[in-house]
Amino acid sequence: MNQPAPQPAPQPSEFLPGTVALVGAGPGDPELLTLKAVKAIAAATVLLVDDLVNDAVLVHARPGARIIHVGKRGGCKSTPQAFIEKLMVMAAREGEVVVRLKGGDPFIFGRGGEEVEHLRAQGIPVQVVNGITAGLAALTTLGAPLTHRDHAHGVVFVTGHAKPGDAGTDWQQLAATARDARLTLVIYMGVSGAARIQQDLLTGLAADTPVAVIQSATLPTQRHATTTLERLHATLMAEQLGSPSVIVVGDVVRGIAAVHPTCERRAA
Repeated sequence: MNQPAPQPAPQPSEFLPGTVALVGAGPGDPELLTLKAVKAIAAATVLLVDDLVNDAVLVHARPGARIIHVGKRGGCKSTPQAFIEKLMVMAAREGEVVVRLKGGDPFIFGRGGEEVEHLRAQGIPVQVVNGITAGLAALTTLGAPLTHRDHAHGVVFVTGHAKPGDAGTDWQQLAATARDARLTLVIYMGVSGAARIQQDLLTGLAADTPVAVIQSATLPTQRHATTTLERLHATLMAEQLGSPSVIVVGDVVRGIAAVHPTCERRAA
């Protein structure tokens, strides 16, 4: 008589009471969640959810989980960061399994670094679950890469929104570096400052450098336009593209034309 094959012993959950997980929910499409993100959401008893997280991912939450929406969106009224950090510490000390659910990736302009530092200083065990960042997913939806052996030797993720009191990115220096090193620039939160960014980038990059702007990447409401650096701000105004948008600057954008041949005409 054949004996049943031995089953592997059940593994303890990675997400335990009294701990916090910073989890990337990806760029918007709920099918782009990682398996580990799904496990974390399912384990959580308390979820602190950013504005840019698609509510559809909450289908993975356990029944009875407490879901707290803590708005975080550039240019809009937001829940104070100190208050969010206080909520995480309080919930963890009460023995909850806490998941801080963020759009994209927690460690790419998601203030995850600040939160990890604060939680560790309070003695709270914390782990990070990466998510697909919008800067990668946005151009992928249009069939173009961020790097290419013939067109871009690297990529720079940069924010267009400086911390209050901070001078922010030196766009002129970045333009010279991108030109000399053949880099793709992926600009997050750059719509409101697009006119100044365009002006400064033009000091080092050619006026006809291709640019793509992708709003609400991977969602059914996604819109995009392709243009040139000298027409970036004008295109944003004409197409009424706003936040949340990713701006991609570099020769890799030319790869979009093969998949979306009408883009150039639409944004001209």
